[in-house]
Amino acid sequence: MQAGNNIEVRNLVKDFKIRSDNAFSLKRLVLFGKGRGAACEYHNVLRGISFDVRQGESVALIGRNGCGKSTTLKLLSEIIYPTSGSIEKRGRVSSLLELGAGFHPDMSGRENIYINASIFGLSKKEIDRRLDGIIDFSELGDFINVPVRTYSSGMYMRLAFSVAISVDADILLVDEILSVGDASFQSKCMAKINEIKAAGTTIVLVTHSMSQVNEVCDRAIWLNDGLIAAEGPCREVTDQYMDFMTGRS
Repeated sequence: MQAGNNIEVRNLVKDFKIRSDNAFSLKRLVLFGKGRGAACEYHNVLRGISFDVRQGESVALIGRNGCGKSTTLKLLSEIIYPTSGSIEKRGRVSSLLELGAGFHPDMSGRENIYINASIFGLSKKEIDRRLDGIIDFSELGDFINVPVRTYSSGMYMRLAFSVAISVDADILLVDEILSVGDASFQSKCMAKINEIKAAGTTIVLVTHSMSQVNEVCDRAIWLNDGLIAAEGPCREVTDQYMDFMTGRS
């Protein structure tokens, strides 16, 4: 890895296998017999992208639905793995990807803090030390002691965000979750993201909000059909993207 980089992505390719029908359903067996197996197709989501993210830099991934933004973030967080290409990262990674991912619905918010934080690599002693701060930031009050299956989507987001920012990570990955919740808590989240950024954490943000991109990030990468269409200063790239989306390109 080059000095000063926290993330290096090289020739990243990701294909997903898609079955064209359900060859093994009971209905199909009754109506048509065993027959042939389902035909497989491959959907090429990423087609060889490369980029670097420097230590302390905040980078936004933007683009239309299905362009590969969230797939890239999942590859960075090692939820899924590339078909080919490489990803190198330096330091502890904290990710805020799918709402409530890692939460056990029948356990309380307090219990899920321990589960979720341990997934990020914190020891029980570290979680004990940060517990009050996590609960205070979440603003869940007495709901922290009830099962999370009773939570609204906004309450899930409060808890998930509060845990993710408590990790003291070198790299923070965030996917659209800041769009959930009331305006007051969104503002609080954005202020915390800016605080984390000022402390030198590397941030990769996926969002459809161009105002968030321009407020938080130093640089933007526009993905289109699995390729990088443009990258550079946020205002320049978001203007190109909006021109494209409105048909002015």
